Parts: sequence; structure tokens; C-alpha cells
Amino acid sequence: MKRVAKIIFFNPWGDGLEPTESYLSRLPGWNISSRVAVGANPGLRNMAQLDCDWHGACTRCFSSLAHPQLKFNPAWVTGISGLAAVARHCTEPAEEIRWLVFMAQHPQKLEPALVSFCSFLKKQGVRIALYAYDEASRIMPCFSSLAPLLDVIIHDERHRSWVANVVPFTVAFNENPERKIVFLGSQMGLTPHRQRQIEFLQSTYKDRFVIFNDHSVSVAARDELSRYAASFCPEGRKFNTPAMAHSHTDRPFWSGCLGLVPVSENSTAGVRLDDLANTGLIVRYAHGDLKSLHDACEQALDATNAERRGIYDYFNRHETVGHVLADAIAEAMLRFYP
Repeated sequence: MKRVAKIIFFNPWGDGLEPTESYLSRLPGWNISSRVAVGANPGLRNMAQLDCDWHGACTRCFSSLAHPQLKFNPAWVTGISGLAAVARHCTEPAEEIRWLVFMAQHPQKLEPALVSFCSFLKKQGVRIALYAYDEASRIMPCFSSLAPLLDVIIHDERHRSWVANVVPFTVAFNENPERKIVFLGSQMGLTPHRQRQIEFLQSTYKDRFVIFNDHSVSVAARDELSRYAASFCPEGRKFNTPAMAHSHTDRPFWSGCLGLVPVSENSTAGVRLDDLANTGLIVRYAHGDLKSLHDACEQALDATNAERRGIYDYFNRHETVGHVLADAIAEAMLRFYP
């Protein structure tokens, strides 16, 4: 029974403590107006809606954890207003091991009560995990005080932090994709380096290059991108920082989960992406080299269904946040309960 785990996910868009099933059933069509500043411009409101949607996808992932050596009881989710209920719930005896899971820099939202709250939970036997896909240890002020309380930290590429917040195999493999390249970008990342590549692809492929450049798309719209054959994934927005030099954000990973062939720019030291390229799971092009970019795009568009199916299967089985977190929790629990 000690190998039974229960996830309590801290979602900044959540309310009180509740089963994830209940939260997710309310999410479609939820009006976020009460969470956005009065008078916010439409662009800010759109970004807020997309952020809520993105964390909803993470909630789905964490409510669907599976591991051959563990049992996961139904997961719960909470926002700030549910923290008192979390504390009460965790004083109740249970055979399951409860895990409070944070993402990104969200622990900072609990300051100044973060350490006292987490310390109380630890005394109740609760385990604490931080899935910090960004550089939380360097830029989140509370990290140094939180770190000693963590049982699991997934951080930087060496810990496989950048993967897809996709529930595996929820998007069916498309046997007949359009022979087009899609780019999902962000105005925040529209550097001259990236703009040059975008303009090259626009002039080369014209209407066969489909671009979304408004921060992101909804999860439903993201899933629909499986209609295309390839995905253009240039460098990450924080390309020059030590950790992000090893990463290209999550774009190659969710592209693979959708069955697209990821076309990924090589980074300064992106060892992990090199490994994926060497096994044929992504197509690499040299940093800023337009000829190399063109050759990579052509290779991706020419991929056979068998090659695309292999990419789709691999990324869904191994490169999702649920898979990475389940593995990390299993490793931690099996140390205590071998």
C-alpha cells in the first residue's frame, strides 16, 4: 500500500481543493474575467485565456499518471484559495502517499507562507515536487528556501524538463497530413535571428508555411495541428542562458506527440536534442544557416508514414510531462519503499 500515490496539483488558475475531474469539467468555456485586471486589453486577456488553457492541459496530464510499479489514486487540484483545505486534508490518515506538485515559478505565489506551509505538509508525510521547466533555481526568489523541502525536482534539460504537456495518444495519428510546415511562435520570441528564418520560409514555401505568432494557440487548436506534416522549431527564447542553451522549449516535443516531424535548430550545447536527432526523431539544421534549414524542411516533408509513426509513438511514450513526473515519483518512492 505504500506504493500508492495521490497527486495534489497547485494550479494558479484553480480555486478550492477539488478532484481534477471536477475542475476539468468546468474548464471549457470558463470566463476568466474575474482573474484579469479590469480594463485589460484584448491581447492580455487572450494570453491569460491561453495560460489558463495550458495549465488545464497540465492538470489533465497529472490526473493521468501511470507507472508499472505504482498505483496513482485519482488526483486533486487546488488554487491559492484551497490551501487551507489541503492542510486539513493532509492531516487525515491515509495509506496513499500524497504529493503536492508545483510547476514553474508558482511556489512564489505562496510567499511569505510557502516554507511554513510546505514544512507543515512534510510533517504530515506529504512529498513535494517541483516541475520547473524554466530556470526557477536562478530567478525564483523563494527557491533557496524551498529547495531543502523538495523530494523531486525536474529542472533544466538534464532532468528532461522540456517535454510536452500532452496526455499520450489523445491525438490520433494522421495518415495523410498536408505537405505543409507549421510554426507556433510568440511575439516575445520574435528576435531578428528568428525573423530572418521566418521570412525565408515564407518566401520559399509561401502558403505551405503556416504561422501562428500570437503567443500560443489553445490546446484544442494545438491538437488540430496534426493536419500538417512538419513543425518548424527554432531556438528557445532564452537561447543564450546556460540552461536554455540546451533546450528549444516544448515545441519539438508536442510536435512529435502530434505526429509532426520536428525541424529543430541546433543550440550551443543541446546534447539532448542531438541524441534525438541522431536516432531520427527530429531533423536538425545548423544555427542560422538558411540552406541547412531548407534541406531539413525538405527532409521532414518527405518523411514516410512509417518514419512519422515512429516519431509519434516515441514522443507519446517518453516525452510528456506525465511520463517524466511519474518516473521521478516512482524513483523517489521506491527508495523509501523498495
